[in-house]
Amino acid sequence: MNRLDQYVPIVGEDVIGQLRQLASYLKGLKVVHVNSTREGGGVAEILSWLIPLKQELGIDASWEVITGTPQFYQCTKYMHNALQGQQFEIRDALLKEYERVNELNAESLRSKLEEADIVAIHDPQPAALIEHCPNRRGKWIWRCHIDVSRPYRPVWRYLRQRVYLYDASIWSLSEFSQPLPHPLYLIAPSIDPLSPKNIDLDTDELNRAYDRFGLDPRRPIITQVSRFDRFKDPQGVIRAYRLVKAFLPIQLVLAGGGASDDPEGEEVLAQVRAIAGDDQDIHIIVLPSDAHREINAIQRISDIVVQKSTREGFGLTVTEAMWKGKPVIGGDTGGIRLQVVNHHTGFLVNSPEGAALRIRYLLKHRDRLEEIGAKARQFVLENFLITRHLREYLTLMLAVLSGNQDRIEEPRLT
Repeated sequence: MNRLDQYVPIVGEDVIGQLRQLASYLKGLKVVHVNSTREGGGVAEILSWLIPLKQELGIDASWEVITGTPQFYQCTKYMHNALQGQQFEIRDALLKEYERVNELNAESLRSKLEEADIVAIHDPQPAALIEHCPNRRGKWIWRCHIDVSRPYRPVWRYLRQRVYLYDASIWSLSEFSQPLPHPLYLIAPSIDPLSPKNIDLDTDELNRAYDRFGLDPRRPIITQVSRFDRFKDPQGVIRAYRLVKAFLPIQLVLAGGGASDDPEGEEVLAQVRAIAGDDQDIHIIVLPSDAHREINAIQRISDIVVQKSTREGFGLTVTEAMWKGKPVIGGDTGGIRLQVVNHHTGFLVNSPEGAALRIRYLLKHRDRLEEIGAKARQFVLENFLITRHLREYLTLMLAVLSGNQDRIEEPRLT
């Protein structure tokens, strides 16, 4: 059985048939995705699922990863923060390094990128590649996974000069976008229900997770899974935990790791450890980027999952927890709002005090906890699985290749 057929018991035969029908117009199409890391973070996870599925549908899809220097990643981290609203003045020397690294990567990738029918560039890191591919014959799409609704304007103006050159751009939510001279498309991220991070686990494996991470199965577990990043507000999660612990005997898990293109992770992790102090019920679990089953098990043995981000492009950890039937208490921001329907699939909060209030409510009302968890799983089934994501990518490719046609009769690959 090929991989697409394995989704039939989850989403139904009609959904898979529709994917094959759409892809029949795109067979042989050369599609190249480019980002800045092969592991760590949601973009790399999504590409690791999407590329094989596109290949199975007959599309010549590939995935390239640019390499950079520490100064390059420092620049793109500042750029990421500034695009999400922080006032970061990026020194000219760092911007020149950003441009130099993109030029060097373009030299090694140029022939492949210029020959592709569609090139999808993910986020700011490789956005300047387009300037160094003057003989490109296909369509270039910039895929922005972050919230650019209120950017620090000098940094956005700098990046916009590069994004302006693209034929289209993709955003997770309409409010994340900025005006551009090309078509803007909306595609929300997704999870793969067949991935090690999301498949069902047996009781023995879950019991081993309690032992491995030193957790007490008799007391409630509150968990946040995320990179150690200031925008994920792990300090606020610890504050909420302490407010609840004054009334209930709970445990807190902060699990995650870093990404190769995020130089601030170690600094944030050190701050979190300092704030946690010697509290034996705060479990800070640093995991490698491929610890998918471990994350799966931690989410499944948790009573409540928290994602108290202050800014969030989408938040795939929210989707993962909801798929496992867990109510999510999330920051009232970005893509979390798209997933957490307040009082139905979880709760939206704006402060540690608000998070603590909702945690106490759910732990005191177990029937509501289970009801919200069931609604959360159904919501993900209907909206945020990889099959929906793939369908929208296929539809977008047809639209981009067809230009201004009112009706698509045949694919236009040249």
